[in-house]
Amino acid sequence: MLMQSRRHFLKSVTALGIAGATSAAASNPAAQTPATVASKTNDRAYWIDVLENIASPVLDSLSRHDLRKNMPVEATNPADRAKYTHLEAFGRTLTGIAPWLSAQGLDASEAARQEHFVALAQESLDAATNPQSPDFMNFHEGAQPLVDAAFLAQGILRAPAALWRPLDARVRRQMIEALLSSRVIPAPTRDNWVLFAAMIEAALQTMGEKTLEARLENCVHRMLGWYKGDGTYGDGEFFHFDYYNSFVIHPMLLDVLAVLRQKDSQFDSLYSTELARAKRYAQVLERLIAPDGSFPSIGRSATYRFGALHALAQIAWMRELPEPVKPAQARCAMSAVIRKMIEAPGTFDDRGWLQIGFCGHQSTLAEPYISTGSLYLCAAALLPLGLPPSDEFWSAPPAPWTSQLLWSGQPLPPDQAIPDAT
Repeated sequence: MLMQSRRHFLKSVTALGIAGATSAAASNPAAQTPATVASKTNDRAYWIDVLENIASPVLDSLSRHDLRKNMPVEATNPADRAKYTHLEAFGRTLTGIAPWLSAQGLDASEAARQEHFVALAQESLDAATNPQSPDFMNFHEGAQPLVDAAFLAQGILRAPAALWRPLDARVRRQMIEALLSSRVIPAPTRDNWVLFAAMIEAALQTMGEKTLEARLENCVHRMLGWYKGDGTYGDGEFFHFDYYNSFVIHPMLLDVLAVLRQKDSQFDSLYSTELARAKRYAQVLERLIAPDGSFPSIGRSATYRFGALHALAQIAWMRELPEPVKPAQARCAMSAVIRKMIEAPGTFDDRGWLQIGFCGHQSTLAEPYISTGSLYLCAAALLPLGLPPSDEFWSAPPAPWTSQLLWSGQPLPPDQAIPDAT
């Protein structure tokens, strides 16, 4: 079934490219790249196909209690990473697809697909947290579970109507116990991992549990204290030239502060400040997407692929794109990146599982902490699917993005940093 779905996906995206080529080139000289052609047809349909191809192997297997049996473990040290990789795959997939699972205003066909995935996700939450399940996941042994318990918690926070409230009491209690068990992992104090502890506590707060200030408020204040300017945080005391501001920092700060401001209005101003910073960082990400849909691979965790667009995806989903970035240009730019990476030969193995790489299968790019499950953070770029099809992000006509305009000689205002005080 997975192979059939994969063949259909590649066939359909090729057809999309052929269909729009002539009209796209004729109407907009700045958009004459193959990667933007899908915008003349149906970007949303393409993204949902991408979502299905990424999420289906994980959720199909886990909902049947077969994830450990079916999922390969590609890593530099497979025996070690097998302790963590299954929670990685599940948590990262869920954090990306959650908004779509509760999206409204869908047509009948998309709603049916959504209903199928909601059922799979709910069954998977049970399988992952039930101690009697063969796929019961590791939430507390070693340090890595703190990371992916946080991504799982973030997914639930992003779609409580689909992933929390409908669950029966037994599964909700299992989920709470799993998150609580991660507290045996000390809250980090020196890098972006402070946000994983905070995210878990934020989810526990929404679930009615008493939270720990040392793992929630204190961790958030520590992260905010590492701000370096112009929308960018250090990963700890020092700046790291990588995409962790997008993979983790801005998305988790926004989600945790959104919970904290409900608890205490003193966090309103901090939320507003962080939102301004995140919007600037999203603007920078859009500018980094080249006219052909490529973007620079810089720093660690390159194998998260278009997960590097997480912060841009979140700001788009929140309808908070800064004024220079129109929803249509963000959609077209992101579609170009996703197309270029997902269609690269070797992205999936012959059973539909993601393989290590940035563009295709490049196993040498893996750091020691990377395994098959890690790669599913790419799903985080799909957050705008949580917007209804009628939203401007999806319904507006195709538009060239910043680098296309610049490299085709179009007039643009100069880019500007945000004030240091922001």
